[in-house]
Amino acid sequence: PLDFSQVGNMKKFVCSILLAAIAAPTVVSAQDVATEVSVTEAAPGVYMLGGANGFSSAMALIVGEERVVLIDDGMAPITADLVATVDELAGRPIDFVVNTHVHGDHVGSNASLAENGAVIFAHHNLRKRLVEDPGPAGGVGGLPVVTFADGVHFHLNGQEVHVFHVKDAHTDGDAAVHLMGSDVIVAGDLHFNYLFPFIDLDSGGTVKGYIAGMRKLLKMAGENTIIIPGHGEIANRDDLQAALDMLVDAEKRVEALVREGKSVDEVVAANPLADYHDDWNWGFITTERMTRTIYRSLTE
Repeated sequence: PLDFSQVGNMKKFVCSILLAAIAAPTVVSAQDVATEVSVTEAAPGVYMLGGANGFSSAMALIVGEERVVLIDDGMAPITADLVATVDELAGRPIDFVVNTHVHGDHVGSNASLAENGAVIFAHHNLRKRLVEDPGPAGGVGGLPVVTFADGVHFHLNGQEVHVFHVKDAHTDGDAAVHLMGSDVIVAGDLHFNYLFPFIDLDSGGTVKGYIAGMRKLLKMAGENTIIIPGHGEIANRDDLQAALDMLVDAEKRVEALVREGKSVDEVVAANPLADYHDDWNWGFITTERMTRTIYRSLTE
C-alpha cells in the first residue's frame, strides 16, 4: 500500500506523481482502493487519480448518480488499474472522457476506454494532432469523437461542469475544467505544482500563452478552490499563484538578457533562473531546459 506519510520528500522524483492532501482533501489509501492507481478525494464525488507505480500525470474523476466523467486517462500501461479503480469508486463504467491536451501521458487509455463505451471530448486542435499521429491515444480508436472550439458545458450530477479552451499555452489544444458546483479546477498541464512547467513549443505552446492561461484559472479560483494539476501534488489558489509569479519573473529575467543581444548559450551560462533551481528544478524540466524554452519562445 502507498503510505503518503513516507513520500512527502519525493515531490521532485521524475517518474512519480506525489499525491498528498492539503487541508481540505481526504486521502483515500491504496487499502481502500486496491489497485496501483492512487486516489485523493478533492471534493464529494470528485477524485484526483494518479499512479502509485511510476505513472507521472494526474487525472480527475467525477462520480454522481447520473454520469461518470474522467478528465484525462493516463498512459496505456495503467489502463486496467485505472478501470478497476473507477469501478471501485463509481460502481459502473466511464460515460465521458475529457482530454486536456494531446500528450500520451494524458490520452494513453483513450482507445481502450472508447472500446468500452466512453465518449471522448477534446479541443479541435487536439483531434487534428491525433489524426496525424494517433499513437499517443492508442490508435485511431482513441480519437475524440466530440470536439469544441471555445468550450462545452456538461450539466450532470446536479452541477455545471465547464470545459474551456486555453489558447497557445501548454499546447495549441489545451482545455481546463471548472467544476462549478464543487469548487474544483482541473488544470491539466496548465499547472505543474512546484515544478518548472513543460511548455511544448513544438505543439503550439508559448510561454506568454501559458502565463495567460494561468491568469485565466486564477480569476476562477477562490480561497477554498481545490486545483488538480497535471503534475505534482493537489493544489490550491496560492500554489497556482506561486507558479504564475515564478514564470512571469523567469520570463522577465531571460528577456532582459535577450534584449542585451545574448545568444541562448550565453543566457544559459548566465543562469538567470538560479534563484528558482532548488524549489522548481526537476528531472524532466531542469533549470537549463526551462531557460532554453523561455529563450526560444521569446525569440521565435
